[in-house]
Amino acid sequence: MLAKEELLLIVYFIVVILLLTSFAIIFFITFQKRKNTLLYEKFEAEKRFENELAQSKIEIQEQTLKNVSWELHDNIGQLLSVANMQLNILTGTVHEDAKQSVKDVKEVVANSLQEVRSLSKSLNNEVVGYAGIEASIKNELLRFQRLNNIETDLISTGESIEIINKDSIILFRIIQEFFSNIIKHANASKIEVLINYLPEEIHIDIKDNGKGFNVDEVTKSSGLINMESRASLINTSILIHSIPDKGTSLSLKYPIKVSPYEKDDINS
Repeated sequence: MLAKEELLLIVYFIVVILLLTSFAIIFFITFQKRKNTLLYEKFEAEKRFENELAQSKIEIQEQTLKNVSWELHDNIGQLLSVANMQLNILTGTVHEDAKQSVKDVKEVVANSLQEVRSLSKSLNNEVVGYAGIEASIKNELLRFQRLNNIETDLISTGESIEIINKDSIILFRIIQEFFSNIIKHANASKIEVLINYLPEEIHIDIKDNGKGFNVDEVTKSSGLINMESRASLINTSILIHSIPDKGTSLSLKYPIKVSPYEKDDINS
């Protein structure tokens, strides 16, 4: 009997130990899951905060650019228009010898007015969103041809797709920043742009024939950081490749999204 009681006691202790071990394992697994959930929620919250911060920064920049656009169009544009009208009146009153000089000045004013209007369009996000990415790039390239005597080439392949306005503006600002770097630093004489419309993506490749640089030796500038930050907001991959004395290229891959209005049409 004693042996039987001892055996039962041993079994009892084994069962208790197994229960305690199972409880400890379950508690540990539950704790780890909860910990991982909290860490994931914290990561998502930080990511949302960073995105909201970046979005707010972009909205402030866009509003500033829009204000500058209005000032260019409403003030400087009007002043140049008035100056052009005054020169038209003056042409009929000046001596024949001075008419050519007045005509030359008038041409400069007319070109300046055209440039102000073109620049105003590229700065205004509403105009960019309405015109679309391809038309906005074309407008920017025409400006470079007029101002910098740079040869430009724009090729579009595939069936054109309308991009959501917000994404179109952000995408154009990335390209505009790259264009700005070409004008400032590349000393290029040609810019080539290829827009390839695919069923699920839009690929935009831009390259120049400028002096290039060593990517590994260049510290990221605020311009490049802004480009990458903007690209992440619209889930666009961005790749910059450059070789000294052989130019620089930018490659963008934008995933096509369905706008809320299009979703409603599909579901109806």
